[in-house]
Amino acid sequence: MFGGQLGLALRYADLLATTGISHGLVGPREAARLWERHLVNCAVSAALVPEGSEVVDIGSGAGLPGLVLAILRPDLRLHLVEPLLRRTTWLESTIAELGLENVSVHRGRAEEMEMSVPVVTARAVASLDKLVRWSFPLLEPQGRLLALKGEAARRELEEVEPLLRRWGVPASTVHVVGEGLVSEPVRVVEIVRPDHLPPGTDHTGPSRPGRRRGGRASRGRDARRTEG
Repeated sequence: MFGGQLGLALRYADLLATTGISHGLVGPREAARLWERHLVNCAVSAALVPEGSEVVDIGSGAGLPGLVLAILRPDLRLHLVEPLLRRTTWLESTIAELGLENVSVHRGRAEEMEMSVPVVTARAVASLDKLVRWSFPLLEPQGRLLALKGEAARRELEEVEPLLRRWGVPASTVHVVGEGLVSEPVRVVEIVRPDHLPPGTDHTGPSRPGRRRGGRASRGRDARRTEG
């Protein structure tokens, strides 16, 4: 699945199983199932991201799925959004360790960011209604939220339908990916942003990739230095 990027994926898995656990980003019980439950689980969603896309990963945590996508798809540009300092510090050191040049770390909450990208991803972060509210201001018109969910994905999408209708969402669906590759196929909820958002739901001011209100953004190899 990782092809020529397998070496990087192996190094990332080793970091997850060591410093990722010691820093509290991954539970100790997850070490034995990192590939099946996390890396491959995230990797199968890569097929849904168009080539050359700029992607914001909300609540990136240990870099799932953001760092997996960055490793697997060098053609992508990833912005990892995470509010907790210990997590952003770990993400920055991991990016530097892996030598990834297509990743930036942004410390803060999704609703504080000012970006305009075609794709937003999220995994095990929040309910769909919250993800819609957080991600749509970050998306270009007709941009897509890709939310990695579990078995209840279809039910969650049904529950959020009233909100999607109010906001004029043009399309939403559940993709089932990874069949035959993982023991439990991955369900990815895709929700397309409408051309116009309701008043008060969009960020004010210019929306430029990599910029946000306040705080600090780090990019690629320079990430470690921004922490001092």
